[in-house]
Amino acid sequence: SNGFRMSSGIQIKPKTAVQKSKTSPLPRSPEPATKPKPSDKLNPKTIDPFGTYSRPTSAFAAIYAKGGIPCRLVHGSVKHRLQWECLPETVPFDPLLVTLAEGLRETKHPYTFVSKEGFKELLMVEGAAEKTIPLLPRLVPVLKAALAHSDDEVFVRGLDALVQLSAAVGPSLNHHLKHLLANLSRRLMNKKFREKITVALQKLEQYGGKVTTAIIKSKIPTYCSV
Repeated sequence: SNGFRMSSGIQIKPKTAVQKSKTSPLPRSPEPATKPKPSDKLNPKTIDPFGTYSRPTSAFAAIYAKGGIPCRLVHGSVKHRLQWECLPETVPFDPLLVTLAEGLRETKHPYTFVSKEGFKELLMVEGAAEKTIPLLPRLVPVLKAALAHSDDEVFVRGLDALVQLSAAVGPSLNHHLKHLLANLSRRLMNKKFREKITVALQKLEQYGGKVTTAIIKSKIPTYCSV
């Protein structure tokens, strides 16, 4: 009779449960972790609308996030503008101007606007030439990288910055100009950029003088000065 009860499974169940507990400790422990709580739907932890700014992907973005750029973007109804934490005239150009130039290679908002406008406005302050000329050996390689960038918008920002730099320092840029013209020559053959590059070169001639004209013609034979 004992054998019959054994084969019926009535007495085997406790033993099987013990065996399972030995081979698989706490089999149900993962289950509560996998079940979402009702509150999760109301408070999703993975959604962060400011995630782009909380996780900088470049050196410029990291400096901006830490407050290393003393200006901020102000959204206007018609157009945006920069708000400086102090007068731009009082800001040390070294290293801020170089940092802003490096930001010209950014492709995300607001870094694109901050770097472009910040660079331009800093070069417009009184005494900008004296502060900028010593930085040319560091600025030129950064602008060269922007002009060589595959992104068209980055190239245009680099081209505008080059003209702004020439306007600020004048003939002092001539010694470094040859390092920048190769990238302009390549894109000059592109109809999309031909007019903009031609206008930029004419402005470089205006700010740099006859020496600039000679350098441009030697490096870009296809350019015809007006």
